Amino acid sequence: MAVKEQDVAAIVKQVLEQMTNSSATKSCGCAGQKAACGEAAIPATAKVAMLTGLEKFEIKEYPMPQVGDDDILVKVEGCGVCGTDAHEFKRDPFGLIPVALGHEGTGEIVKMGKNVKKDSAGKDLKVGDKVVTCMIFKDNPDITMFDMNKQNVGDADVYGLLPDDDIHLNGWFADYLLVRKGSTIFNVSDLDLDSRILIEPSAVLIHAVERAKTTNILRFNSRVVVQGCGPIGLICIAVLRTMGIENITAVDGNDARLEFAKRLGATQTVSFKEHNGIEALTKAVEDSFEGHLADFAFQCTGNPMAHANIYKFIRNGGGLCELGFFVNGGEASINPHFDLCAKEITLVGSWVYTLRDYATTFDFLKRAKAIGLPMAELITHKYPLEEINEALHKNLEMTGLKIAIVNR
Repeated sequence: MAVKEQDVAAIVKQVLEQMTNSSATKSCGCAGQKAACGEAAIPATAKVAMLTGLEKFEIKEYPMPQVGDDDILVKVEGCGVCGTDAHEFKRDPFGLIPVALGHEGTGEIVKMGKNVKKDSAGKDLKVGDKVVTCMIFKDNPDITMFDMNKQNVGDADVYGLLPDDDIHLNGWFADYLLVRKGSTIFNVSDLDLDSRILIEPSAVLIHAVERAKTTNILRFNSRVVVQGCGPIGLICIAVLRTMGIENITAVDGNDARLEFAKRLGATQTVSFKEHNGIEALTKAVEDSFEGHLADFAFQCTGNPMAHANIYKFIRNGGGLCELGFFVNGGEASINPHFDLCAKEITLVGSWVYTLRDYATTFDFLKRAKAIGLPMAELITHKYPLEEINEALHKNLEMTGLKIAIVNR
């Protein structure tokens, strides 16, 4: 029997409808986990860049863990490469290998436990929100949101620096992260991806400036020198500029970084390569302030010789914040009489941040963007997860600024 043309069309339409309905049924959780019907399916496995040896990341695939009532599953969008990651990649100073690194990360919530309602600042959370993590509590009552200077994140656990376990989704160098009960998490959906990648390193500088303010020396009209124009020093300049401090001299040996320092708010720059010896370098800093030494200094290099030199740049009664030594960088030699006591220098150290500093950072990044500081241009190189070894080598070469892993 002959089949009419209109009958053929009807049959094709029926088959297509059946295929569409079948596909929709599969997307409701048959192939993987789901947060709720109608949302995209969560894959059965997750990829993790696992550091398995010195200078050796391997892309591993692990079963997707179950999301508990107090857990949050985040699809990773990007994560900055920190100097700490580079140290672990090169030397494993913390003895963590094998480890899933990455602590400057951000992503989108794809599934939440039933007990999760708000973030650590009291802001509502829902599937689809963009988030960052800060610290993981260890039943320590001294770590609270509003104890500003009581205790910093150095005394808590952090995703990206956790020993490997049977979950494996412990660091942001992955395509998914499982945020567990007891973790701090912030809804930052009002920030773009580049800003979110810069939250963690920016919090380091928010904390450093808060420490500096405790000396009662850092003011609007202060002459400030920032030594070291890597990502930390450059963000330091941006934080100072958003506070209204306009008399800033940047010191470094890289001309490109010194030029970028001006774009972020430095009014003068000094290259140590152009001056022979500490006396000539000090004179150059003094000249940058029209014959005055600095009221306050931030030492951001992690170099012991740089630390020893920076006292010379500071006036009698001035202040210094040392924040460059995130790992043991060696001994620094100073003369306690001439460098510290006779000049009555007020010295503060700064290491990582508190929860309050982390929340303050969100407003800093909005303010920096509002006044036209090119913060996003700090991220000079972006690599896919599969090229993470190349990304870490680029960081070690110090030929860029902030290196980031971005999932496409």
